[in-house]
Amino acid sequence: MSLLVVGLSHRSAPVSVLERASLSADARAKLLHDTLAAEPAAEGAVLATCNRIELYADVDKFHAGVAELSTLLAQHSGVGLEELTPYLYVHYEDRAVHHLFSVACGLDSMVVGEGQILGQIKDALAVGQDLHTAGRLLNDLFQQALRVGKRAHSETGIDRAGQSLVTFGLQQLAGVAEADGTAAWAGGKRALVIGAGSMSSLAAATLARAGVAEIVIANRTAARADRLVEILTEPGGTGVAARAVEMVAVGDELTRADIVVSCTGATGLVLTGDEIEAALHGRTEPLHLLDLAMPRDIDAAAHRMPGVRLVDIESLAEASADAPMAGDVDQVRTIVSDEVAAFGAAQRAAHITPTVVALRAMAADVVAGEVARLEGRLPGLDEKQRAEITQTVRRVVDKLLHAPTVRVKQLASEPGGAGYADALRTLFDLDPETVASVSRADLNDGDVKNRGRV
Repeated sequence: MSLLVVGLSHRSAPVSVLERASLSADARAKLLHDTLAAEPAAEGAVLATCNRIELYADVDKFHAGVAELSTLLAQHSGVGLEELTPYLYVHYEDRAVHHLFSVACGLDSMVVGEGQILGQIKDALAVGQDLHTAGRLLNDLFQQALRVGKRAHSETGIDRAGQSLVTFGLQQLAGVAEADGTAAWAGGKRALVIGAGSMSSLAAATLARAGVAEIVIANRTAARADRLVEILTEPGGTGVAARAVEMVAVGDELTRADIVVSCTGATGLVLTGDEIEAALHGRTEPLHLLDLAMPRDIDAAAHRMPGVRLVDIESLAEASADAPMAGDVDQVRTIVSDEVAAFGAAQRAAHITPTVVALRAMAADVVAGEVARLEGRLPGLDEKQRAEITQTVRRVVDKLLHAPTVRVKQLASEPGGAGYADALRTLFDLDPETVASVSRADLNDGDVKNRGRV
């Protein structure tokens, strides 16, 4: 296993750099394509959220891989390599596994314990599968990361250590520390949600639960806005009044809204300073703005406007630095460490499996050859005798191979056990191409079985 991750996050880079380095969906696809086209990488996946950009790859060489992945991130993000390099972090092999598992559990999130990252990891895997850039290693890694994250949330109280970025942002906007305080603050207000993606949908649902009087959804794709309105107003749902509008109507809606949450994939500002100032004319109530987009949707000039309260990713990063961490975090860290060890052992054991399969195939060929030779020497054998002799020879070979193959799998699963596969191939003079063909078949089967599984 030669897993490498190169990335940057709110922990390593200022928000201003993260904002400039953010990747559109097209840019992520091109990055993955170029990653596989690069010589050091055999697989690739991109995990991009509002506060992290990470490129995962299966590489042949560490130093060449780091150089190549760093260069690719710089090229596709538009931030120069010299400027980007000081903010990049690198994790390799077990440390890379530990990093992703920690991310999946919410330990590396801006709000510790938030669960949205699981959906983002699932999306990253789906993109890698759709583009055929995620092979056996990254499929196994991301599938297991999802399981580890779910285990952390089900077996510990990590949810008490933090909330979703939406909930945390609304609490900061309201100036309260608890969710019930947000509900008291938001009750009866009008809300405008710009965007209809997963974060915007979560924001709309959170606002509905908080008791806002009305939610207006604005999105560039009208069908997605309409669908979100249907979900909010369907029988047995939140019961909130909701309607969809076109993006051109955002200026008018801004004059009536009390709370605005924006999270789009736009590369430029969605709400400019001039538009916000225009919406302030004649207002008697303050305007509350929550910008969850990266790069930002709302002009930072709003921070300096009287009657406006703006919370964005940068201010959330500052606020989260002082957030308390529950004791359950230590329990999650233990889960992560145990799961990293188990994943490493499983990967090392899987590495020797093609060699063991090739050895048994060679033994089967030897048995078949000897049985055929025996039939030539003893043509008078009846069918029952021939079958009994064949079965006896097979049992002898199986018994001779059983203990060594079981033991070599056990040894291979331990740290430093990768050399046992090479030793087995050398001792039995196994054809490297035969072993490679077993590996390719196993990879193809794994891709089919893992497709869409979480």
